[in-house]
Amino acid sequence: MPEKDDDQINFVKAAFHLQYNWIAMAGAAAFALVSGSALPILLGAGLELMYLSLVPNNSRFQRLVRSWQWEDQKRSYQVKLSAMFSELPPEMRTRYAHVAEVCGAIRANYGRLSATSQMFVKQMEDKLQGLQQGYVRLLWAAHQQREYLQLTNPAEIQREQEMLQKGLAADAPKVQEINRKRIEILAKRIEKFQKIRENSQVIDAQCAATEDVLQLIRDQSVTMRDPQQISDQLDNLVQDVEQTEQTVKEVEAIFEMATPDEVGPPLPGLSQDQPSSQAPRTRVRN
Repeated sequence: MPEKDDDQINFVKAAFHLQYNWIAMAGAAAFALVSGSALPILLGAGLELMYLSLVPNNSRFQRLVRSWQWEDQKRSYQVKLSAMFSELPPEMRTRYAHVAEVCGAIRANYGRLSATSQMFVKQMEDKLQGLQQGYVRLLWAAHQQREYLQLTNPAEIQREQEMLQKGLAADAPKVQEINRKRIEILAKRIEKFQKIRENSQVIDAQCAATEDVLQLIRDQSVTMRDPQQISDQLDNLVQDVEQTEQTVKEVEAIFEMATPDEVGPPLPGLSQDQPSSQAPRTRVRN
């Protein structure tokens, strides 16, 4: 999950909207109203300027704001994952439940290690959590692409392209110009279908590999007492999942660059700051 850089965080705005700052400003305004004098307002404005010039640059305040931003991003991220999971068909939910069960068994086995090994156990917990989240994203991408493949008939697109090609010579010049563009669009649709079909196979293979490796780690965790070895295996698995997700993003870019005649709304990236409570769906026309 990407974090916001300091350049993207407005510490002055955060300091201004702090609850205690509003209470102080409201108190100054109320005191001015009761006293019938503008002096409290002037003093409050001066103190506010000093406050906004000092507090946003304080390192402790900046760490506090970063923690707020991080918690907001985590909540938004969990909402998106929940929305993705809710869109999965029953068989994919069952696959995830099995992976979660395997991860739970790994945690239980290594939770019994000595206190000196608990540092590695904590690292494994973070990696297992990241793998489960990545597995949900891969399942969701696989579901979206399967829907596209089911709704798209490449043979029909090919027939339409050949029909336009055969009748091109008999068309009027203006019609020829339009049909040449249509032929180019149909050729791109066939190319994209092949790319998405290939990518769908890659995702399916990575999901299966993730399940196999996690089951192997669970089996090893029954007898093995070297958490570093397990941690290394998880590192390799995390790297494989991240590489597959990068491939997914490249295919999502295909949707974004497509023309309106080719696809419906583009498949969005999993940005962390999107506030929607349900992950958008891609719809592609035949």
